[in-house]
Amino acid sequence: MAFLSQLAHFIGRTFALWVLLFSAFAYNAPDVFLPVVPYIIWLLGVVMFGMGLTLSPSDFTEVVRRPRDVAMGVAAQYTVMPLVAFGLTRLVPMAPEIAAGVILVGCCPGGTASNVMTFLAKGDVALSVTLTTVSTMLAPLLTPLLVWVFARQYLPVDAVSMFVSIVQIILLPLVLGVVVKLLLPRASIWMHAAMPMVSASVVVVIIAAVVAINQPKLAQSGFLIITVVAAHNAVGLLVGSFAARVMGLEQPQRTAVTIEVAMQNSGLGAALAQAHFSPLAAVPSAIFSVVQNVSGAAFTSLIRRKEA
Repeated sequence: MAFLSQLAHFIGRTFALWVLLFSAFAYNAPDVFLPVVPYIIWLLGVVMFGMGLTLSPSDFTEVVRRPRDVAMGVAAQYTVMPLVAFGLTRLVPMAPEIAAGVILVGCCPGGTASNVMTFLAKGDVALSVTLTTVSTMLAPLLTPLLVWVFARQYLPVDAVSMFVSIVQIILLPLVLGVVVKLLLPRASIWMHAAMPMVSASVVVVIIAAVVAINQPKLAQSGFLIITVVAAHNAVGLLVGSFAARVMGLEQPQRTAVTIEVAMQNSGLGAALAQAHFSPLAAVPSAIFSVVQNVSGAAFTSLIRRKEA
């Protein structure tokens, strides 16, 4: 058990490196990962099942105990990144598929990587986990709605179909994980220890598959996508930090909200883009996964230095 936890922690801290290595491998040998592409949605379901195994009543009691902090954090999550994404697509000329993909990842809920970064930055982990949980539960409604509002000028958006997909990808596996934890508590302890490692590995494979199927187009427009995605994440961090200060939060809570706002569930973005738009639209989410972990680690180091 201890070995699994240590291995999961190591993979979590070196996640960006693994994404870079496998993305480079997929770029140079795309045929290896192309067979994975049809199963991206199912693979993401495995990740959300793992999240369900980690949920506990305390994740929801924070909503009652600190409704203001949670409401403000979730509001920032679903306003800052969608607006920044939309602004970038208006400022920077890009293909409609790329623009829709940038907006899509900006409209996704927070990812579980934010909880790890918040812990490393000595932020309010309980608030971070609650924000991730609540934003994930709201995703079936808010993500399709926001994508429809901001991305329909680039590509047709079927918000109802996207709602159904998110329910299948997120809510059903999440609920299944919670049920397994309740009915099989002993087995769930082992699964809980192993799932962070499994989830990280699955996300790496999803990103590699997205890179593989888009290898020719990445050769043409990869630099543009990387630049836009890096700007999206950086501005998200800055505006998220500013918003947290305006909210009047203390430093640990500001850290949690800032990281939560800037770190998206990029795996969900890639899966939705692949299913509802095009393979190229999934690339911003794949690149965002790398960028957000690098910037998150840098932000964490900065916060720890300030507190030292």
